[in-house]
Amino acid sequence: MKALKLLAVSFASAAMLSFSTETKKIIVIDAGHGGNDFGATMNGVSEKDMVLNIARQIKKASDKDGTYEVILTRSDDTSTTLTERTEQINKLNPEMVISLHINRTPEANTNKSGHEIFIQKTSESKSLAEKLSKKLGECSIKEENLHILRNSKSPAVLVELGYINNIKEREYMNSSDGQREIAKKFADFINEQK
Repeated sequence: MKALKLLAVSFASAAMLSFSTETKKIIVIDAGHGGNDFGATMNGVSEKDMVLNIARQIKKASDKDGTYEVILTRSDDTSTTLTERTEQINKLNPEMVISLHINRTPEANTNKSGHEIFIQKTSESKSLAEKLSKKLGECSIKEENLHILRNSKSPAVLVELGYINNIKEREYMNSSDGQREIAKKFADFINEQK
C-alpha cells in the first residue's frame, strides 16, 4: 500500500511539473507624463494622452506567443513621479524599458520632424536603440542624462515619437490610424525579440 501511495505521489508531482509555466520575461512601456503633467501641448492636444493611447495599443498588440509580458508604468491618466516610475521598473527587473514621449521646439510651428532615441551610457541600451531605429525608421541616437535612463537598472531607451508643433506629425500622432501604426511598429519589434 505504501508503495502504491509513493507511486501516486510521484505521478502527481511529475504531472504538476509538466504543466508548470516558465516565468515570462517583462518589457516595460513607460507612457511619459500623466495626471496634472500634460507634457508638450498644442491646440488642445497633449503629449500625455497620445503616448498613453500608443502604450496601451503596444501592450494589446504585443506578445502573441506568450514569451513576454508587457507592463505599462501607467495604464490610465494618473500622475506618478519619475522616482516612483524608476522604483517600479527596478522592482520588475525587465528585459528592457521603452519610455514614450513627444518632442517640441520653442517656436510655435516647426518643420522639424521624425523621432529621436535617447540612451543610457551602456552597450545594451545602444544596441536596443539601433534595433528599434531600424523598425521605426533611421534616426539620431544620443546618450542623455535623463532620470529614467540614469536610474533604470535595466537596458532603457527614451523615444521622442515626433514633434507636437509640426502640424502634420501632430495630426498623425493624434489620429487613431497614426497611433495604431506607431504602436504596431513597437509591437512588431517586441514580438521579434526572443
